[in-house]
This record gives sequence, structure tokens and C-alpha cells, in this order.
Amino acid sequence: MRKNTVCCRVGAVPVGGGEPVVIQSMTNTDTEDAPRTAEQVVQLAKAGSELVRITVNTLAAAQRVAEIRKRVCDAGVDVPLVGDFHFNGHKLLREVPECAAALSKYRINPGNVGRGSRHDENFVTMVKVAMDHGRPVRIGVNGGSLDPALLDELMDANAACAAPLSAEAVFNEAMVQSALRSAALAEATGLPHNAIILSCKLSRVQDMIAVYRALAARCDWPLHLGLTEAGMGAKGIVATSAALAVLLQEGIGDTIRASLTPEPNGDRALEVRVCQQLLQSMGIRPFTPQVTACPGCGRTTSTVFQSLAQRIEAHLRTRMEVWKGVHPGVENLQVAVMGCVVNGPGESRAAHLGISLPGTGEEPRAPVFVDGQLVKSLYGPGLADEFIEMVDAYVQRRWPAHS
Repeated sequence: MRKNTVCCRVGAVPVGGGEPVVIQSMTNTDTEDAPRTAEQVVQLAKAGSELVRITVNTLAAAQRVAEIRKRVCDAGVDVPLVGDFHFNGHKLLREVPECAAALSKYRINPGNVGRGSRHDENFVTMVKVAMDHGRPVRIGVNGGSLDPALLDELMDANAACAAPLSAEAVFNEAMVQSALRSAALAEATGLPHNAIILSCKLSRVQDMIAVYRALAARCDWPLHLGLTEAGMGAKGIVATSAALAVLLQEGIGDTIRASLTPEPNGDRALEVRVCQQLLQSMGIRPFTPQVTACPGCGRTTSTVFQSLAQRIEAHLRTRMEVWKGVHPGVENLQVAVMGCVVNGPGESRAAHLGISLPGTGEEPRAPVFVDGQLVKSLYGPGLADEFIEMVDAYVQRRWPAHS
């Protein structure tokens, strides 16, 4: 990660300064419904979200924030809540001080704080509330709500140039300048330098990459990465991974979110798991044991290896609820479940534990490798249970429980 960033603390969570990349998510419940919102905050936090953002868009919503905070704490979850403000945040934070106190960070969109003279006035009001409560601020610029006055200013200046840039390039520069100018105004108001996080979100992957590269080169504030709207299903996951992976590989990004559109009544925590898998796949942060499984081919017409891979995945997810508290380091566990002799033995040797199931026409035995060594072969319908027992025993030996 960028080692030259300042470290901003959001509650007890450090962001930037070379600290591990932080995973963030956001509720999609009506914040006025405190029980449902608190329930989803708990769900997201238990899935691994280290910051959870909630919409604060009405007076009634602001009046429920302290109750949401209490309900989350009563559930035994201590996760920082971030308030997402647009249009009326300057009023809500002043009118409902208990809301301002219950939140660990305020997100301000400089494109939605007002027009003309009210723009700076409303922005400064929110910053002063943050200062009063000792809270950091994320200045979050969005491509879909970019300050039109700033964009017009830069477009006019560009038109007067002898060699004008493209409209896209000017738009991206306006995104960067909106974040930097707003951060400068926050500091001039008195907000500490280490109480600011920036983001410049767009929905197009290449534009987002270009904007964050420019932003990272011109400041030392921590950066929150994410597409504004990634989309649904595979499209959303792929777009998020494509954009974030490029930037993270370059050391850009201190906190991330996968802004996925869930299926109706779908699992909101999917966006958390996508972020975890992205960071773990890139070798940036481990979160949970990983299962390597082959995709299958004409040599693996049996579905036994697929079923076993599913069982192992489910078993590890369930056991991690206990393991992560008593077996530190178990998140690094690598298990291979392979379907034939082509790559099976090699992949199995490369994992902590691996099993190579017989492919079509192969001898009906499944050699098991532990730390690269062949230890035994399993046979028959009970091999899945026996292999799972070996996994559990390995965890006990490799990462002994704390007394």
C-alpha cells in the first residue's frame, strides 16, 4: 500500500498509513426502521465488514441513528458506523446532535451540499460538526453528482486553451479537483489533516483507474476505492475486481467497497465476501481458508470432486466461526480438491492438504497429501468424511488453540 499516506482513525479502525486495507459496506434498509437497519449492520459486520455506512437522509432517520448504534452494541458488535449525507447533512447534523455523536465518520458529497454561496457554507457547517465531535470526514466525490459549477469552470478554461483536452479528461480532472479543493477547505476550517479520507467514484472502470491514479499522485490522504455502481451478478463482481485490482496492485487504496446491486431480497453481505476474496486472491490480506478445485473436463465426468469441494467450502465457513477466535493463522489454510491425475497430485502437494480424486478410467483411489507429502490414499463412500477429519486434525496441529 501507499506508505506515505497519513493514518486516519475511524473509531478504533486505522485507515491508511500503511495499515491493512479496510473493507467497507453499506446497508440498503430504510434507516428510519432502526431494528432492520441494526440487524443488517450486524449481518455485514459479522461477514467481515470493518466499517458500515448507513444513509442519513431525513430527520426521522437521523433521530434513529443513536438507537441503531445501541442495538448494534447490544448485539455484541463493535463496528464503526459511517453516516452518508447528501443535500441536507448540514441541517441534520446540527439538529440531531445525538446522531452526530453516534456516528464514527461522516461522508460528505461536495456535489450535493448546495449551490452558489451556500455550497461552502453548508460544507463548512458539516466540517465544524465533525471537529466538535472529533470525527473524521470522507469527502466522497461521485461522477453522477459532480459539482456543476466546478465542471463549468474547468470546461470554460479548457475551451480557451490552444490545445484543449477531451471532455472526458476535463471531467476526470474536475473529479480530482473537487476532492482536493474540498479537502483544502476542510483543513482551512480547522479539520486535522489526518481526519480526512478522499474518494472519487465513477461507474466506468478505466475512468475510475485514471482518476485515482491522478488523485494518489497529488495528495497523501487515505483513499477509499469503489465503483459508484458496479452492477449485478457476474458483471458487478468482474467490474469491481478489474478496477480495484489494478489500483491495489499499484499500492493505491486504503479502504474498499464492492457496490454490487443485489438480487431482490438477496444477500447484502455478498459485497463483503467479494472484497475479502479480492484482497486474499491478490495476497494482500488473508481472511478465510481457501479451497483450490479444478474446473472439470472430459477426464472428470464424475461429480464426486465437485460435491467434495462444496462440502469442504461449507465446512470451512462454518468452522471459521470458532477457529478464527482460537486458532490464529488458520485463515492462511490452503486445501486442494482435485478431480484427476493430470494436475491433482501437483496442486495437492502445493496446498497444506490436498486430495486428488480419480478421474474417468483411473484407479478408484484418492491420494491425500499433507504439507507436500503423500500420507495415505482414501477409498469408498466414506472418503469425504475421512478427509474432513484430516483437515480438522491438521488445523489443531498447525495452529494450536490459545489457552
